[in-house]
Amino acid sequence: MEKLLEVMAKSLVDDPDQVEITKEEKGDMVVLSLKVAESDMGKVIGKSGRIAKALRQVLNAAATRDKLKVVLDIG
Repeated sequence: MEKLLEVMAKSLVDDPDQVEITKEEKGDMVVLSLKVAESDMGKVIGKSGRIAKALRQVLNAAATRDKLKVVLDIG
């Protein structure tokens, strides 16, 4: 799932080299933390958080087949 998030995030930002993803597993829950350059933060979050919500929906759809729950932290 972190590879999926990496591909999506790098396609959104101007500086793809600054994209960092960390993964933490807690039982059947996976916490993914996404860090991007400060100037790209708005592009990842989107107007009223629409892009961030869409990212979370795609990750949750991918996690469903593995019977996992995914939490995405953007910061």
